[in-house]
Amino acid sequence: MRMDGPPEAPLPPLEAVDLYDPERYRSGTQHSAWAALRREAPVHRQETPTGIPFWSLTRYDDVVAVLKNTRRFSSESGTLLSVIEGDAAGGQTILLTDPPEHTYLKSPIAKLMSRHTTRAHVEAIDANVRALLTPCLEGGPHDFAELMSVLPMAAAGRALGIPREYWPDVARWTMTGLAPEDPAFATGSPAETLRAAHHQLFLVFEEIIEQRRRRPADDLITVLSTLDFGGRKLTTDEILLNCYTLAMGTNSTTPHVAAQMMLAFLENPRAWRAVQEDRSLIPTAVEEVCRWATPTNHLMRRTTAPVEIHGVPIPADAPVCLWIASANRDENVFADPYRFQPDRARNPHIAFGLGTHYCTGARAARMVLGALLDEMVTRFDRFDPAGEPRHLYSNFVNGLGSLPVIAHPKVRSEAAVPMGGLR
Repeated sequence: MRMDGPPEAPLPPLEAVDLYDPERYRSGTQHSAWAALRREAPVHRQETPTGIPFWSLTRYDDVVAVLKNTRRFSSESGTLLSVIEGDAAGGQTILLTDPPEHTYLKSPIAKLMSRHTTRAHVEAIDANVRALLTPCLEGGPHDFAELMSVLPMAAAGRALGIPREYWPDVARWTMTGLAPEDPAFATGSPAETLRAAHHQLFLVFEEIIEQRRRRPADDLITVLSTLDFGGRKLTTDEILLNCYTLAMGTNSTTPHVAAQMMLAFLENPRAWRAVQEDRSLIPTAVEEVCRWATPTNHLMRRTTAPVEIHGVPIPADAPVCLWIASANRDENVFADPYRFQPDRARNPHIAFGLGTHYCTGARAARMVLGALLDEMVTRFDRFDPAGEPRHLYSNFVNGLGSLPVIAHPKVRSEAAVPMGGLR
């Protein structure tokens, strides 16, 4: 999705707003539509093409309030518009459970991710990032989005327990599962594409689960195989579903933030120069990139009882869609929200969610994005576009399917230092 929006663009009339159509995210922008809803209709009812109604929230404070309230707004039946009729994995995975079941899953996983963001692991992450950027040192155009496709694995592959040889396949099939209608991933109808993606991923994880049962390790799959889920162990199917869910969450965010970061710098060369000249801006630049990109456009919840928001009644068991990308542009929270600002001082973005379902991989994502930006400003003078970016056909993932760039390495001795291999 293009990032342009107000104040340059006029706001559309409410009757022209359509937040479901994936084409609007691929070929245009929804920021004007979200701005119109924040201003005139903060609770907006729409129907899917099959006639299922859902209610959209677009203001920051409303989105935050719902994310924090798991008692009135449940995650169990699905968190994406694409599964608005109900997710078959409901109640079985970390994303599709509410407390206390969610806590059984999240607590040990959060401890695992904390162990894997220590200094020893950071050094391996740095080496992996340097290796991913190596092709850019060799001249010629490169598809930066493709290069970044395994960035999540470079950050969390070890923690997830996914051996390096599986990284490209896991990256591709998780994205296929998230954007089955995108031409780059489609292998038939959306349903056929989803089945193929699930089949391939489950084959991979079944093999790794068997390996870990023979040889336990300090990784996600071992943790899932041994944790106490309310007085019982997870079944193999539940382990598989959680592996899939966590891999999906990882691969739907970090690579697209990285690609959107490159695009933001291509479109804002002054911002690139500012970070080059003051590397102390890297942490705030990473936070701004997360806000700017907001890789998950929405999260869905379902009401457990009738509610009323801004005078609008919403019935029980109703899908409520929280537009994270809109909240992260709310004019009442972010000063000059449509300007990419690497030195933004106040940035309470919710790109990693909030509350009970706050992303367990947020720290790892920040670390790998910081390492990536550090390597970019250390080894490259600039990047130039080498073609038009291709945006994903998805109302969920704000991603780039392709971003051709030409890199211009710095002519300095450190730019020629041999890159470390992936570990």
